[in-house]
Amino acid sequence: MNAIVRHEQQDETTMLAIISRAAADPSVDIDKLERLLAMKERMDAKTAEQAFNDAMNLAQSEVRAIGWDKQNGQTHSAYVTYAKMDAAIRPIYIRHGFALSFDTGEPVNPQEVRFMCYVSHKDGHTRTYKVDMPADGKGAKGNDVMTRTHAFGSATSYGRRYLLKMIFNVVEAAEDDDGVSASKVEKAKSQAQLAWEETWNALSEDQRVILTEFSQEIIQILASGDAESARDTIATKGLDGDEMYALYGLFNKEARKVLGRAVFTKRKS
Repeated sequence: MNAIVRHEQQDETTMLAIISRAAADPSVDIDKLERLLAMKERMDAKTAEQAFNDAMNLAQSEVRAIGWDKQNGQTHSAYVTYAKMDAAIRPIYIRHGFALSFDTGEPVNPQEVRFMCYVSHKDGHTRTYKVDMPADGKGAKGNDVMTRTHAFGSATSYGRRYLLKMIFNVVEAAEDDDGVSASKVEKAKSQAQLAWEETWNALSEDQRVILTEFSQEIIQILASGDAESARDTIATKGLDGDEMYALYGLFNKEARKVLGRAVFTKRKS
């Protein structure tokens, strides 16, 4: 990694020297100078994106399962509130140079609200995630349960929570009275989890890096709302059976449900 960083720094220094010489040379036309500057901008953008991906990999490696702390009275399902999720994740992503800001956009369905999260990294790269949430005030049975204003507030809370889960691949787990569910989940690993870890550890370091970065690419596509494109991207990647199995284990339950199990059973010919 240090060798790569030194190489990128040398490339940047060389490009700056070329631009400086070109700017000082009266025989160099403006068009050529602009092309050199555009090339430098592309190099800087690529370096910043790589730094973003490296930091995201490190941040996600530190995120552990978070225990439920709220019950939905209508669906009778447990979930983790945004406040608890934020308290668990914010120290991690800040430590790795990330900052998050939320916004709204134009949804496909007028009965929904599009929530967007701009994830910016200290080295300059920003990635946008988005999710559309219902905001019509309807309950699980289709009846009116809240005003449009209250519905927007509820959708905002859910939207931010789902975005945070997608960005950092958060897994929710049953809460324990002592608040140590994450450690219990770790101690009580299922046979499936152990099998996945055995497969993952058998892969080379290069394979693990490629799969981790590829999973982030898929999560970004899912965040745009294009699940079909995400499935096609996985199907055409050319992964073998072990690589597919390892990739499957990198996604949380929500992402696996959207993608479907079938896409991960395909084998490289």
